[in-house]
Amino acid sequence: MSKIRSSNTQFEKNFISELRKITGKKFKTNVSGLRGKPDIVFQKEKVCIFLDSDFWHGWQYPRWKKILKNDFWKRKIENNRARDRKNTAYLRSKNWQVARVWGHEIKKDIDAVISSVVKMI
Repeated sequence: MSKIRSSNTQFEKNFISELRKITGKKFKTNVSGLRGKPDIVFQKEKVCIFLDSDFWHGWQYPRWKKILKNDFWKRKIENNRARDRKNTAYLRSKNWQVARVWGHEIKKDIDAVISSVVKMI
């Protein structure tokens, strides 16, 4: 598990590179000063973007949790999902706009995802 990246994954690198090209705006990445350590932050606009991998953040988890053989992994993903919800709620309560983007959405149509982010800023 120590070899699994929590940041700078390939889909994150691709997304960040395209976002820089299209927006031309300055933003920070992997901001540890904000709750949940958002992957992308537009400070002035108060916009946080989380780029969530499908497995670790449990995309459609209820549909596939039964295939996980080990309770450790079930708890891990359930805790990740709960933490994501709490962090999103907290940031929104502090007047941040929050977008959570799934890895498969970026891989499927990066332009559409970037377009939705641009609308937020």
